[in-house]
Amino acid sequence: MEVPEVPASFFVAGILLVFTAVVLLFAVVFKSRHVLPVSRRRPDVVAASASGLTRLTDSAVGAINKRLKARSGFVVDREKLERAGLKAQPADFLLMMGAGAFVGAVVGFLLGGFLIGILLFAAVPVGMLAYLSVLTSRRQSKFEEQLPDTLQMLTGSMRAGHSLLRAIDASAQESDAPMSEELSRIINETRIGRDLGESMIDVSRRTGSEDFAWIAQAIEIHREVGGDLAEVLDHVGETIRDRNQIHRQVKALSAEGKMSAGVLMALPIVLFFALILINANYAKTFTATGPGFLMLGAAGVMLTAGGFWLKALIKPKY
Repeated sequence: MEVPEVPASFFVAGILLVFTAVVLLFAVVFKSRHVLPVSRRRPDVVAASASGLTRLTDSAVGAINKRLKARSGFVVDREKLERAGLKAQPADFLLMMGAGAFVGAVVGFLLGGFLIGILLFAAVPVGMLAYLSVLTSRRQSKFEEQLPDTLQMLTGSMRAGHSLLRAIDASAQESDAPMSEELSRIINETRIGRDLGESMIDVSRRTGSEDFAWIAQAIEIHREVGGDLAEVLDHVGETIRDRNQIHRQVKALSAEGKMSAGVLMALPIVLFFALILINANYAKTFTATGPGFLMLGAAGVMLTAGGFWLKALIKPKY
């Protein structure tokens, strides 16, 4: 029994209506009723004329941001974007994700049919979240690589007679991102009255750096009991260098397993899309019949279970 083909215009119109409904939901239904106009908040600034689409987008962004402020641990929040080094607002990222999913669904349906449209509709947000995770991982790795040199600059500045805050400020000016961004944030927060230890613990949590947490604890202990902070940080730096050396060795030894796992995970997906591109009639069994949908679902479940199994096998613990 063949599944009747859905006209392309129906699918495109349906996706467009859903996307429009989501935007209107946040722009009209969830819009705050207590927002003062710009003319009252800043009477010296004349509001520039904006199009209706711009006003609608700004309203949607404001409404989404207001809803996300009360929720932590959402799919995309400010903390996750900060960890990735992105300056965008969560609402902007969510709107870009929705627009990308809409475009991917339309393009996939026009090129490969209903199933490909659904796959691309889900693949675009997943791809954006995966890219966000990659940016976070790269930023954390670069921060860990910069930490020993930054610690050496700190101890050198303190031995030259500078205070701890002045040494952190000098290290921020001499370092590259993301180290310079995090150290500058520490300086700015302490200037407005926040405790130095809290700011440093925040940096270690945001960057996922256990080594920086050790540095923060060493500085906090020194503030309570006194002593030669430069010498203490030198010992901490030696420990960090030894840990980094072991980490690089473990990473090199596990690289082959990670590459094998990536090939095994990607091979069925690549072959499926290659089959569709070479001869679409071969793939109609999977894309146009009920048993084909069941087989694709079973393959997806088995591939996901295999991915978690491979991840558990190749993830080193030390």
